[in-house]
Amino acid sequence: MKKTLLILAIIAMATACSNPQKEALVKVDNLFSELFPADEPGAAVLILQGDEIIYDKGYGIADINTKEPVTGETFFNIASVSKQFTAVGILKLAEEGKLSLEDNVAKYHPEYKAEFWKNVKIKHLLSHSSGIPDARRGLTLEQRIHGDDSLAMQYFNDLDFQNFKEGTDYEYMNPTFVLCGNIISLVSGKPFPEYMRENVFIPAGMDKTLYFSPEVESQIPNMAHGYEYEDVENMPEERTAPAKKSSEPKNWYELDYGEETFFATQPDGGIYTSTHQFVQWEKALRNNTVISEESRILAQTPKTSISGSQYSDYQNRANTWYGYGWFIEPSTDSSNEVIYHTGDNGGFKILAARYPQSDALVLVFANRADWDRYEVMQQIEAAMGY
Repeated sequence: MKKTLLILAIIAMATACSNPQKEALVKVDNLFSELFPADEPGAAVLILQGDEIIYDKGYGIADINTKEPVTGETFFNIASVSKQFTAVGILKLAEEGKLSLEDNVAKYHPEYKAEFWKNVKIKHLLSHSSGIPDARRGLTLEQRIHGDDSLAMQYFNDLDFQNFKEGTDYEYMNPTFVLCGNIISLVSGKPFPEYMRENVFIPAGMDKTLYFSPEVESQIPNMAHGYEYEDVENMPEERTAPAKKSSEPKNWYELDYGEETFFATQPDGGIYTSTHQFVQWEKALRNNTVISEESRILAQTPKTSISGSQYSDYQNRANTWYGYGWFIEPSTDSSNEVIYHTGDNGGFKILAARYPQSDALVLVFANRADWDRYEVMQQIEAAMGY
């Protein structure tokens, strides 16, 4: 009898303990069900708690033509969330003694004319503190649509100014991350996507993850397309293909490769992957599979203060820093630490957030951009207690 009562008590406690989590996940589901209706472009949402996936659900559709639903196996362009992978590629080469974060850019590109390249180091590129401006000017529509890594770096050779001295401020910069990818290629002797697949993706268990290029587009499994609303009044006059229009009431148009504002560069934002594949990445980082714990901590430790920067408003909020490939909001009296990155490219809008104190990972991979990512992030934190 006593044994039976004990068992019943244990079951009752387990049920009671699980109810708050269930209630929290109902709030999460309600949030995303409202944001992403079933017949519109949507999102894959996943929450990893410890080693267990406690939430894994797709909302909306991946392709408005085929009506293919979004699932955890849908592949999205994760845009700037790709930067952490490039940072890890650099750190892996540093661990192997093949480069140093203290190396200056001139070591790898002596053809760059300005003297400041001798002072700008790899660590500055990784932490958005190089002072190198995005001085790409006069790009044609064709270049904006189809531009690649070499085009993104083309202006470096004749660049003759910095916005600020390296290491003294923050400016979010995509071309300098492309430069990091170029350095990986020069040091490894392999094309950047090949090096990353062999040394980062495959060891991490991300066997289907790949970098976008027009040549591999057909190889992307379960590929989502990015979308925005058709807005005829504000459509750029030079848009040649407003296109691939849908018959949906909101009149969606496709916005990924081939459309005006999708950028096909790789080290700064070119990865296509799924939430299920990304969980493998998280586990590889936790288990020190690709880089050491020391290197991971280095990358996820604040390096550059973002708050109040006059040069960039991207994620420019109080108590916000950049490490090497990650944003960091350190813990305060009223909030826990969050280590995260966001991504925006074409119609894709991405969030990947880690909560060390809760041993949690939150992923929201969306193929539409009409939602407030930071507000959603805060709502999830409030619901889950992160």
